[in-house]
Amino acid sequence: MDTVPVAGPIILFDAECILCSANAQFVLSHDGKKRFRLASMQGEVGSALYRRFGIDPANPDSIIVVDGEHMLRDSDAVLSIYAGLGWPWKVLSVFRLIPRFIRDPLYLLIARNRYRLFGKRDSCWLPSAEYRDRLL
Repeated sequence: MDTVPVAGPIILFDAECILCSANAQFVLSHDGKKRFRLASMQGEVGSALYRRFGIDPANPDSIIVVDGEHMLRDSDAVLSIYAGLGWPWKVLSVFRLIPRFIRDPLYLLIARNRYRLFGKRDSCWLPSAEYRDRLL
């Protein structure tokens, strides 16, 4: 897939990870402005975006947020999502005051152990019909 939609921020997540899917559901239900779209790393769009930024979609260790040609990963991606949801979730942006060299190792510890800590689905999570237009 050469052409990937680039308008607006796209959250790439692991649809087999229970924690990641729960976070995707949270974003969809709390994103009143419908700012974010989501793509699973297992899907065509998600895999293409991971590859575009040099990440193996079969073995990613991070959530990423893509906005046009810009990409955020690790704790920066998570904090940008909550900032984009508006109040009261935007208050979590205060964690950006913690240096990335402290935030990212903690994030990566959880991300790399996500299946063991939270479980793995047998099949990819799909949103309810009301949110399908926001899943790429």
